[in-house]
Amino acid sequence: MTIPEKHFDAIIVGGGSAGCVLAARLSEKMSRSVLLIEAGQDISAGNAPKQVRSAYPGRAYFDPNLTYTNLKVRMGGTKTNHATNRPFVPYSQGRVLGGGSAINGIGANRGSPADYDEWESMGATGWNWDSVLPYFKKLERDLEIDGPLHGQSGPLPIRRVPAEKRSGFVKATLDALNKRGIGEQPDQNGVWQDGTFAQKVNLDEAFQRVPTSLGWLTAEVRARPNLTILTGVSVTRLLIERGLVFGVAIMLGDKPVEIQAHEVIVAAGALQTPVLLMRSGIGPAAHLSERGIVPIKHLAGVGQNLMEHPYAGVALYLPRNSRMTGDEDHHIPAIWRFSSGLEGCPAGDMHMGIMGRSAWHGIGRRMGALAFWVNKSYSRGFVALDNDIEQPPVIDMRLLSDERDRVRLRDAFRVVAGLAQEIAATGAAGPPQPARMSDRARKYGAQTLKNRMATGFAGLMVDAAGPLAPTLMRALTHEGPSLAEIITDDHTLDHYLDETVTGVWHASGTCRMGSASDPMAVTDEQGRVHGVAGLRICDASLFPTIPCANLNVPAIMVAERIADMINNAV
Repeated sequence: MTIPEKHFDAIIVGGGSAGCVLAARLSEKMSRSVLLIEAGQDISAGNAPKQVRSAYPGRAYFDPNLTYTNLKVRMGGTKTNHATNRPFVPYSQGRVLGGGSAINGIGANRGSPADYDEWESMGATGWNWDSVLPYFKKLERDLEIDGPLHGQSGPLPIRRVPAEKRSGFVKATLDALNKRGIGEQPDQNGVWQDGTFAQKVNLDEAFQRVPTSLGWLTAEVRARPNLTILTGVSVTRLLIERGLVFGVAIMLGDKPVEIQAHEVIVAAGALQTPVLLMRSGIGPAAHLSERGIVPIKHLAGVGQNLMEHPYAGVALYLPRNSRMTGDEDHHIPAIWRFSSGLEGCPAGDMHMGIMGRSAWHGIGRRMGALAFWVNKSYSRGFVALDNDIEQPPVIDMRLLSDERDRVRLRDAFRVVAGLAQEIAATGAAGPPQPARMSDRARKYGAQTLKNRMATGFAGLMVDAAGPLAPTLMRALTHEGPSLAEIITDDHTLDHYLDETVTGVWHASGTCRMGSASDPMAVTDEQGRVHGVAGLRICDASLFPTIPCANLNVPAIMVAERIADMINNAV
């Protein structure tokens, strides 16, 4: 592998949701040479794996060829932001051109207008709702709804999962909510309100996913002579001299290579971006010194402010007439957005996905789930370097370390448990049980012939068990106390949540935008790193607070807007 040039106008580090957008938009200016570097494999319209294009993402995010296999995080926190002793567990992040847009859950919601007004109030000047809406519209091609809130000509096709793809279990759940006075609303990205919604997803006319590596990096864009795409290559550090970033160092095979640029834009995601900065000497000075790195620029906020959506769930055995019938259909055809009512928390601060199946395999097809998370979370974690800086970073989500998150997830657990019991009483599902991402579930999530045969046989056994099917399914899938035992009192439920809470692959906030006078802000409102010339950041690490949304579309919006800022700079 060779590089035709050793100097570019712009180098983009990371070809994920944001990086592919940047590469396409910045290379529109033909006088600007652009290099996009991605650690994972290239995927294009001609070679995209079936699991990437599928409307069902439950295969892609367990595929070791598309993800970082050595990335582990601590999830649960405590009532204070002190380090926890929780075990480290695997955490999926895309390692492929397209990043999270190629492996994650396809949800295409934007969040609340108040999310972005909050960004501006925290020092991200110009990122209020009125300023970002044009970019949400620019990125999308809504296949079903027109109007002032929607775009029709963007690279990202967006639609709603049609009602005819709702299984018996999904219909029963929506019916139960409707009986509680919670009706279905027409548009998840319409006027912000509580209610149930058809899940809004990134799927084209053929019901196939379109990651940013396909939507933005089309054959025509890839043919531009001023755009170079380098995949399967990792950036080891930034090149810095006298406070100026002038390029990157990479490894081509076993050969170190330096490539220079007028500007470097790091778009490696909320977990990898701060790691690259810190390994290059930019970050908390004391932490860098402890790791033997000479601090070049002290920025206390690098790696801090890590955010996720704390998640829990309730699972139910599904009889035959309640199951999904299409193996490639999206597993969450509808969602429920609701408000906790906790003082100081915004409207729509809670989210529940109605899952028609819990996994790709024979057991997962027979299990539905009500998966809920804190849509507006306040807990904050961190990303730090390992003592051996070449090893994967130390990542502590500290979920539920803020009491507001703990109270809301606890209350939601009881509400959802009651809802699940109502559904079970109709005969649309078996008795509910706690759902957790256990080591056993991760093991069977891997798509191997052995797992397919084992889970397929187990599923047939369950079907043959007749009235004992729910009991057998519980024996196959559940570890730990029963649902009734968990919700007995706050102490028991808190302990369970501490042990089992997880995130939903929505890491963000670790290099947040803000004023130069804010000691924890890492960049200005254009993603330019404070006090370091020639360096910009553009990915979900910029988010000052986490939106009430899946993060793919907000990350793309940020890339569209920052690309516009660069292109329009005098």
